[in-house]
Amino acid sequence: MFRTAVLAALIAFPAMASAQDAQVDKPPQRIRSVTLTGDQKCPASSGNEIVVCSTLDQPYRIPKALREDKPIAAQNQSWVNRAATMDQVGRVAGGLPDTCSAVGTGGQSGCFMQRNQAYAAERRASATESNTQP
Repeated sequence: MFRTAVLAALIAFPAMASAQDAQVDKPPQRIRSVTLTGDQKCPASSGNEIVVCSTLDQPYRIPKALREDKPIAAQNQSWVNRAATMDQVGRVAGGLPDTCSAVGTGGQSGCFMQRNQAYAAERRASATESNTQP
């Protein structure tokens, strides 16, 4: 029984290999990435091109259910993010420009920027809330 299966596999293997070689003469000359909107269909590829399609509502390969939108905990952040946070804290404490600090001359420009960023974050949050509700 085992010998028969091995013999059949050895006979079929060269036939499968030649079938694979026959399908691919040369690599594609062009790879085209297409972003689809609405109910558009992915265009057909021609002889020497590969077409990769994605939609605007699902730009990532990770399913929505598995994506995490929560902020990353401090102990899990990279050293670069930690250093940037410490730098920003030092800038605010020193009253440097664009820091929203009562100390120093450049604090008011930073307060305006922080309010603007908070407003933009609120708008993004309300937009994603309205998109996720059925």
